[in-house]
Amino acid sequence: MQTPPPASTGPGTTPAPAAPPRVRNVGLDRPLAWLRLGWSDLLRCPGPGLLHGLLAALFGFAVVVVARNNFWLMAGAFSGFLIVAPVVATGLYAISRALQAGKPAHLGLALNTWRSGDSRLVRFGLLLGLAGTGWVLTSAALITAFSDVPIQRPLDFLRYVVARDQSGLFEMWLMLGGVLAAPVFASSVVALPLLLDRRVGLLQAVLTSWEAVVASPAALALWALLLLGLTALGMASLLLGLVVVVPWLAHASWHAYQDLVVPETPAAERDAR
Repeated sequence: MQTPPPASTGPGTTPAPAAPPRVRNVGLDRPLAWLRLGWSDLLRCPGPGLLHGLLAALFGFAVVVVARNNFWLMAGAFSGFLIVAPVVATGLYAISRALQAGKPAHLGLALNTWRSGDSRLVRFGLLLGLAGTGWVLTSAALITAFSDVPIQRPLDFLRYVVARDQSGLFEMWLMLGGVLAAPVFASSVVALPLLLDRRVGLLQAVLTSWEAVVASPAALALWALLLLGLTALGMASLLLGLVVVVPWLAHASWHAYQDLVVPETPAAERDAR
């Protein structure tokens, strides 16, 4: 019986398709390590990050000025910002990747990441924007249906929903926000840096993100709380804290991705198997 010839590995051979990304379980202490690594990246290359943070703070100030008497416009703008902010910070993932690889990291690298116009990132950003719009519409429907008085201004929300309401409407509002935010977080926690780092499809990136959450639920629940808490502190400091918080969390998110997703096998090694 004739033995079949070995598979060719010459220059004309079609490389094996990339294997789907694999995830790993991480400990509950890892989110704090991601924050430390993200802070280190910000200190090593502060310019691009602080510029991102400054633009975020200026956007917040603009929202307050324009929508100060329209609660739903303000809620929509800030909700959209919180959901789409990871997409805006894509350039900072590229900075962290360059620092990790010992390559030059500078503002031009972040700008070039955006100039490349990766359609996968754009599509994902649009999907996240739609999710934010859905949250605002659902939130408005809930408050309108159960509030005894019309909620038009931010002060109305604080006075009649947060401070005076005895029906549990504010608690219902928070629970609804959590229910809607959880799948958005699970879909995006590693998807964006994965899309930047590898040539994977949008659906594969989202599925990998969910797999990471399933593999390390406690660590990623803590990570979600840290993201929410630090962002809230940034906003509570008259938005000035966002100048530092936005780039810090963006750099930390890159290290979360590196920790949660197994590094890609080099093509040459994969083809040799």
